[in-house]
This record gives sequence, C-alpha cells and structure tokens, in this order.
Amino acid sequence: MPESKKLRVVSYLAPNWFGFYKEITAYLNRVLGVETQLHQGECDPLEDSLLLQDQLDLAFICGLPLIRYSLSVPNQLQPLVAPVMQAPRYQNRPVYFSDVIVNAASNLKTLTDLRGKTLCYNDLGSNSGYNLLRHRLIEGGDPQHFFSKVIHSGSHQLSIRWVGEGLADCAAIDSVVLEQELRNIESYHLRVVEVLGPSPMPPLVVSQHLDASLIHQLQSVLLQPDAELQAAMTQVGVQRFATMQLEDYKILFEIYNASFQAGYEVIS
Repeated sequence: MPESKKLRVVSYLAPNWFGFYKEITAYLNRVLGVETQLHQGECDPLEDSLLLQDQLDLAFICGLPLIRYSLSVPNQLQPLVAPVMQAPRYQNRPVYFSDVIVNAASNLKTLTDLRGKTLCYNDLGSNSGYNLLRHRLIEGGDPQHFFSKVIHSGSHQLSIRWVGEGLADCAAIDSVVLEQELRNIESYHLRVVEVLGPSPMPPLVVSQHLDASLIHQLQSVLLQPDAELQAAMTQVGVQRFATMQLEDYKILFEIYNASFQAGYEVIS
C-alpha cells in the first residue's frame, strides 16, 4: 500500500462508542503503520454518497443497513470482526440485544403496559431501535396503533435522555449503547421491561477494493490486540473480537422484509 494512502474510516454507530473506535484505528496505525482518517457519519449509511461511491475503506455499521446494502450492492463490503462483550448476558458470543426501557419512576413494568404510551425511536433503519420492536409487536398480534404517539429522536443517546427526562415513555435501545451511556451518565434511572434479540453484533466492515493481503492483516491484528488496545476494550466491556460473515446478518433482513411485506409500521 502506498505510504501516502490513508484509510478512510466512518462510524455509523452511536457516538458514545466513538472514542473506542479511535482506539481501534490508532491500534491499526501502531501495528501496521497505516494512517487512518476516522469520522462520525452524519446520515443514514444507505444515503451516504461516500459509501455509495465506494470511497470508504472501513466502516463501523449496524447489521441491518449492512445486509440491506450488500444485497443490492454485492461484493463491496465484508465484515472483518465484531466485538464480543464481557457481560454474562452475551454468553461469549458476538451478539447484542434491544432493551426496551422506561423511566424507573413510572409504573410501567411490561411491554403490555406500554399500550397507548409514547414511544421514541432513533431511526427507521435501526435494527435495535425499530426493526426488532416492530417484529415483536407483529408476533404479539398487536395493532398498528399500539402506541398513542411515536416520535423520532435521531439517536439512541437522545432516546435514552428523553425517556430519562419523561419526554417519552419508552424506547428500544441497543444494549451495548445503553450500557455505555449508563456508565457515562449515572443519574439516569431506567428500567428494562422487555429484551429483544439477540442479534448479530454490528461489525467493522472493509471495502473489497483494498488489497487482499491488507484485508487479511487488518483482520489478523484485530484478533490479537496488544495491551494498549486490550485496556481500551476493557473500559467499554469488550472481551475480544470475533470474525463475522455477511450470512450472519441475513436474519435481520428477513425480519425487516417480513414486516415491510406485511405493511406494518409502528409509526402509522
């Protein structure tokens, strides 16, 4: 790879993990001597011109937009690795959950209690914030108007804040993002009333326009982190990295497509 070449890296995931992604890219620089240029994505990945024009080298991305994109644009993106969390609930697997949260001061105890309440969601393309919840309501035979009001927050972190401040009754949140946010802001008092999943963990993906030998090196070194990266992993509760395949994410599209074909939308 030419010395002047920089790897363009984007995170489409929650900003409260951005510091950890900086540690990962710094590690790649340290052990492979590759320069990286990391930035936080500001739009839906399926609408990002940099991704659509194959101008990104690496991306931290949710599994649902990844598989939706890869089914329409095959042979561009492949998963490198995904984190495996330390907490026992993850059972040493590269998975996460969608935790349906309410304010702990409320009298809401179960998903059924949320009928007629206000839901906030981060994005319609989110697996944890929308796709899994929609699927759960369909499975339960609940009507489209289960919630009296549905509002768009734009991010998991804002959804957590709105529920914590009583501006919304509930939200479905990526469990890894929720755990990190609760570490950052201890004043939130929330209750989980339903757990959806597990789902395959959002991966770090690589564009296939990179040299095959470099792709192999990137994956190899991430599977064997040095002490500095391991310390950063411990801070966010990551035990190790695991290899992933696109096939692992097809279940997310199947759930999404079944709901889409049924014409079911939580927001209607």
